[in-house]
Amino acid sequence: MNLDEVYSQLTTKTGAKLALVVLDGLGDIATSSQGNMTPLEAAHTPNLDALVRAGCAQGRMIPVAPGITPGSGPGHLGLFGYDPLEFQVGRGVIEALGLGVTLKAGDVCARANFCTLDADGNVTDRRAGRIPTEECERLCAILSKKIKKLGTTQVMITPGKEHRFVIVFRGAGLEGPLSDTDPGREGQPIAEAKPSKPTSAKQKKVAKLIQDFYAQALPLLAGEARANGFLMRGIAHQPDIPVFDERYQLKAACLAVYPMYKGLAQLVGMTKIEGPQTIREQFERYLAERANYDYFFIHFKYTDKAGEDGDFEAKKKYVEEFDAALPILLSKKPDVLAITGDHSTPCPVKGHSWHPQPVLLHSALSGNDKLDRFTETGANLGSLGVFEAKYLIRLMQANAKMFDKFGA
Repeated sequence: MNLDEVYSQLTTKTGAKLALVVLDGLGDIATSSQGNMTPLEAAHTPNLDALVRAGCAQGRMIPVAPGITPGSGPGHLGLFGYDPLEFQVGRGVIEALGLGVTLKAGDVCARANFCTLDADGNVTDRRAGRIPTEECERLCAILSKKIKKLGTTQVMITPGKEHRFVIVFRGAGLEGPLSDTDPGREGQPIAEAKPSKPTSAKQKKVAKLIQDFYAQALPLLAGEARANGFLMRGIAHQPDIPVFDERYQLKAACLAVYPMYKGLAQLVGMTKIEGPQTIREQFERYLAERANYDYFFIHFKYTDKAGEDGDFEAKKKYVEEFDAALPILLSKKPDVLAITGDHSTPCPVKGHSWHPQPVLLHSALSGNDKLDRFTETGANLGSLGVFEAKYLIRLMQANAKMFDKFGA
């Protein structure tokens, strides 16, 4: 019997309300250039501080495995209790679902970013200066009008937020995953999408489709000042994943702004709640929907964006913005509340990293670590210790008294 089967046999429904609040990329590292503090440590967080002093357990979580830097997909799947090494999901599938694209079996999806290319075809800005969403919509409309099919394969292009969009290839004999065309850093040309299985005829067909798509699309963008190219990531088809409410006996809802995180939630069967655009609005919607669901996934993106930009002050400011809104959520406090990140995005790194992210767990049974604040330093001292993120949902269930005793 595997561990998931043990948990399933022990699970009982209690009517408890659980909430997972994710400050994307929350974790950071302290350096002398930042006053030996992280943004979380430097931020003024009176509401988080009060919650900690009322009684919380803290710790650090390894998103995948020691030393492995996760993407957003593996980071969130781990938080949802799905082993990221067992359930590997292409970012394109997640983004497509989040944008409301209805996928069919065999569809191959890619998450794309508009980028800036120099005269030699090298990438000078992987995000095209974060062009506004309206500009992305205009460019996607140009591509969609001119490229509807590649041979017998249908091509669907859907704009997302800012520089992001999704490409879906629909036709016979297609399969992922393929490697990214994003070189991962500036100063390099667009990479070639290569099959993960070099002998797979279906993956080779997708690789050729991507080459053909670039050949037709890049000339259409050549006159653009910033978004004269694009990069593709997470090129894959939709996998088979167990449904969240069957796995955990929790009816779950997602309150997120960005399509990718909505898509991740939908992938595991959570209900996507549309409308809220700010963290205050997300918390207010939680209050309105509290009676309708057992579990809420609430996502806050902007700490990650600031970390990727290496902007310490902005990341600190976003933590403070989150803290200022927190009393709304706490006015009808969940029975079990976890606050964490999906991974660390340290400002000195300007990207995701392998550093374990801090986590706070509050319930009537969580205990009190007798700490004053929620910080990386405090989390190092907490009773939860360092554990794999895939066990967070199980700790939340235990704090909700959802497990019977194991054995005699």
